[in-house]
Amino acid sequence: MFKAILVNKDDQGYRAELTQVDEANLPEGEVKVKVLYSTLNYKDGLAITGKGPVVRSFPMVPGIDFAGEVVESSSPDFKAGDMVLLNGWGVGETHWGGLSQMARVKADWLIPLPKGFTAKQALAIGTAGYTAMLCVMALQSHGLKPSDGEVLVTGAAGGVGSFAIALLSKLGFTVVASTGRLSEASYLKQLGAAEVMDRAALSAPGKPLAKERWAAVVDSVGSHTLANACAQTKSDGAVAACGLAQGMDFPSTVAPFILRGVTLYGINSVTVPRAKRIAAYEQLSKLVDLKTLDEISHEINLADAVSYAEKLMAGNLRGRVVVNVNQ
Repeated sequence: MFKAILVNKDDQGYRAELTQVDEANLPEGEVKVKVLYSTLNYKDGLAITGKGPVVRSFPMVPGIDFAGEVVESSSPDFKAGDMVLLNGWGVGETHWGGLSQMARVKADWLIPLPKGFTAKQALAIGTAGYTAMLCVMALQSHGLKPSDGEVLVTGAAGGVGSFAIALLSKLGFTVVASTGRLSEASYLKQLGAAEVMDRAALSAPGKPLAKERWAAVVDSVGSHTLANACAQTKSDGAVAACGLAQGMDFPSTVAPFILRGVTLYGINSVTVPRAKRIAAYEQLSKLVDLKTLDEISHEINLADAVSYAEKLMAGNLRGRVVVNVNQ
């Protein structure tokens, strides 16, 4: 038996609770892992609270990422004792995830724990930091340079936004942070933001084209915010979109793309091939200051995950929430 957060939907309604689970109920997979740490991401908040149709089958263990130690493996890629990391691949949505003391998954979904990071540090980065790195890599592939101008980061106080600010600042970019929590301005500037702006300037319906300002954008918000960010991006600039905190809609026009040559990169962190995942973590190992991890993240126990998911969905958490599943 092991402890896990279990989400159910039945005649009694939708609920998530900490419970005991029999190992015999673990889903199929080549590798069984003793989970050490998981996290709370936006998808996990949706899954636990039921505020979005994230969970595809019930009962479900949420948690879209985890780090831990291999207990059993029928795959030649991993053996008992190996430390591993998982981000995405539908865990916590269609396959039992990381908010649990045990997991069984496909070997292809795992990568070795990145060098230079402990299990806790890798999860302090987690899917949010890894997604932010994928956004930065897209902008790098576009040829973006610090001399090109300001980079806008929306949803700045969240996990992706926090890491995007830290990574871009470390690379020498001038970062402007957009947030609905101006009380977090000192935190965002500590991460490297040169300026903090109220998200209200971007979140309402805007013009198809606006005054050019941004050389590039990292957006985790979607909806009008993404549309306005594109409308304000400079000619031949780039926008990396990875989230939908404001909404899934994109009320824009083709104007920024055909009149200014703006490129919109869609960032899918869920099914990225292993080689690209490893490359992303190699960059993270060079760019992430371990002291910054302490500023961006804080640790909670597994029993606190449900209540913290409510806080996350209410917009009352900043940075990263690391879940110690064994406490």
